[in-house]
Amino acid sequence: MNENVLSTLEYTNIISMLVEQADSAPGKELCKNLLPMTSLSDIEEAQTQTQDALSRLFSKGSISFGSNKDLGFAMKSLEIGSTLMASELLSFARFLNNVNRVKTYGAKEKDEDEGDSLSDYFELLEPMTLVSKEIDRCILDEEGNIADDASPTLKSIRKSLQQTNEKIHSELNKMVNGSLKSYLQDSVVTMRNDRYCVPVKSEYKGQVSGMVHDQSSSGSTFFIEPQAIVDLNNKIRELHLDEQKEIAVILANLSAELSDHLPALQTNQKFMTFLDFTFAKAKLAMDENASRPVFNEDKYINIKKGRHPLLDKKKVVPIDVPLGKDYDLLVVTGPNTGGKTVTLKTVGLFTLMGQAGLHIPANDKSELSVFTEVYADIGDEQSIEQSLSTFSSHMKSIVHILKHADENSLCLFDELGAGTDPTEGAALAIAILNFLHDRGIRTMATTHYSELKIYALSTSFVENACCEFNVETLSPTYRLLIGIPGKSNAFAISSKLGLSDDIIEAAKKQITDESERFEDVISNLETTRVSIEKDKLYIEEQKAAIEKERALLKEKTDKLNESKDKILRNANEEARDIIAEAKEFADETIRAIQKSGQGFSMKDLEKKREGLRNQLNDKNSKLAIKKETNAQSGIKAKDLHLGDMVKIVSLNLKGTVSSMPDDKGNLFVQCGIIRSKANINDLVFVQEETISGPGIKKQSGSGSLKMSKSTNISYECNLIGKTVDEALAVLDKYLDDAYLSHIPSVRIVHGKGTGALRNAVTSYLKKCKYVKSYRAGEHGEGDAGVTIVEFK
Repeated sequence: MNENVLSTLEYTNIISMLVEQADSAPGKELCKNLLPMTSLSDIEEAQTQTQDALSRLFSKGSISFGSNKDLGFAMKSLEIGSTLMASELLSFARFLNNVNRVKTYGAKEKDEDEGDSLSDYFELLEPMTLVSKEIDRCILDEEGNIADDASPTLKSIRKSLQQTNEKIHSELNKMVNGSLKSYLQDSVVTMRNDRYCVPVKSEYKGQVSGMVHDQSSSGSTFFIEPQAIVDLNNKIRELHLDEQKEIAVILANLSAELSDHLPALQTNQKFMTFLDFTFAKAKLAMDENASRPVFNEDKYINIKKGRHPLLDKKKVVPIDVPLGKDYDLLVVTGPNTGGKTVTLKTVGLFTLMGQAGLHIPANDKSELSVFTEVYADIGDEQSIEQSLSTFSSHMKSIVHILKHADENSLCLFDELGAGTDPTEGAALAIAILNFLHDRGIRTMATTHYSELKIYALSTSFVENACCEFNVETLSPTYRLLIGIPGKSNAFAISSKLGLSDDIIEAAKKQITDESERFEDVISNLETTRVSIEKDKLYIEEQKAAIEKERALLKEKTDKLNESKDKILRNANEEARDIIAEAKEFADETIRAIQKSGQGFSMKDLEKKREGLRNQLNDKNSKLAIKKETNAQSGIKAKDLHLGDMVKIVSLNLKGTVSSMPDDKGNLFVQCGIIRSKANINDLVFVQEETISGPGIKKQSGSGSLKMSKSTNISYECNLIGKTVDEALAVLDKYLDDAYLSHIPSVRIVHGKGTGALRNAVTSYLKKCKYVKSYRAGEHGEGDAGVTIVEFK
């Protein structure tokens, strides 16, 4: 791909955005060197890797590669057997710890989970935990301080150093406060040339035996090392030398241990850099709300709702651009600043981004093709030094493109044929477009020439397009309309800006009748198009409303049929049971009468008949209650609210509604600490129990308050969608109510998200006096998206 087009289409700016997304220096370097590819298999592989990284970002969040430093020089040193400095060893430890985090991030949650294109890279990482832990144990900080426990020898040396230092201080303190006190300038102990000394007045220099190490600038003070501690100072010096030797041994051992794993370290660096680069592509796609394009080798482009990535996401107008299927040349017309050049750059930039393995900011299933070269003649490249005018500079670029372009190229021309006589410029433009078509080259060009509009209307392989302009507001809408030539709108814009009507009328007379008729046709086409679009929009809205009503009606009918079948089935089963029991009771009564014979009195017979009648009445009573219950079960979704008390008929459990029903009528009901999934057809409303009856007085005050809370309080508090401040206010009141209601435990729903809401809830629970314990939800309870709280 030629370097000129990378700059012209602002691909280099996209690369700068990509570099910002990488965490490590090697990853940033890999991003800087990213170029478009021309092999379809390589492009598809890169796109799959970007897509898989994006999926991991959505499901697991981001991961940092910041400790992936450039360790190439240090690895070369290990390769030749050199000993690394403590700071270099610590960099390796930080790197290996980062490798461990990345490997954990990329691990499969279950062994049976299918991997993706990045799974092998994660699995082949080797954290070398033992090596990194050993380095962290021996080296304390970035300054390279070695821990006392790095080796038994070092620990012994430092212990001897401490004891010797203490002995020296003890001896010197005795001297300073005793025999030498009158000879000293100050009663202090100081260091000169790494040896302990005392400041002696110059006149008493001969009274203190020892070695003179320094003299004050005034000459009034000599710093003398007393003879009594010379041996001790010598011992300290020897111990310091022994300490440095032992530290060198420790660093050498750690370096040797790293060198034993040199191939694994090199593989780790390579894979960490590649993963950082791949996740940078995914982060850029996430920021730009980009999607994976579908590639073909048929030179067909179909961009759906494409947005130029360098424009303001809140203001940019998405465009649809098809090219290469029904026509291979697209001529874009319209007023200046209407978006023609942006359209050209969007198509070219998307092609470069897609072939580089980057997602494009467009809707799903947007299609791109693989081009070996993209050529673009965009912008004013006149050169005073080379004596080139605007037309000459454009023509020089066009000549180069025509010489090198082939059927595998994409050509983009801005203001083709501009900068010279309009008639000659239009003729040149048409000839150039015909030349490109004859060679099967996909081409887009912008123009103001009416001749090119007519050429596009009258030629089968060329299509018109225009950038829409609102004459009323004198502003472009930036919408790209395929199949419609655009107007320059010079007269309308001039009139709106206040140019005299006489001048405008005079200007119109300068236009030929043929040109005027053509412009009128375009104007009528535009008016008709706007009217058709409005009608189309209205029809689509009505169609969508009808489809919605039809779906609701079908759902309602299905529910009615299902309910009807269920009621009939239950009624038949109930009736069969009643008949069977009644028959059994009647047979039993008859057998009893027959067994008694003539000795059976009328009173006993009546008693048996009464028992049979009561049995039938009891069955009829049960059936009536069942029907009443079924009648109450017709709960509609619109009548259901979060916190409503309901009963799950099939489970005979009471609880509170903790979620609204979905399209199938399924919802969750909190029954104590159990959260059950049920269907709305299996629910009935239940009334709050009231305490009444003889010997029971109505409760008031705090007693009635607690009873009211206990019957109304939910076992779940949903904080999703609230800010931290709003959530904590709701949580504070809810926990008070739940605690007063003597509920043993509750469920706090805060979601996963960024973790800010979960952390705020955890911090609050730590300070809550009546909370006994809390924990994250387990599998089936909501996982990390909920917190289970148990009261004291």
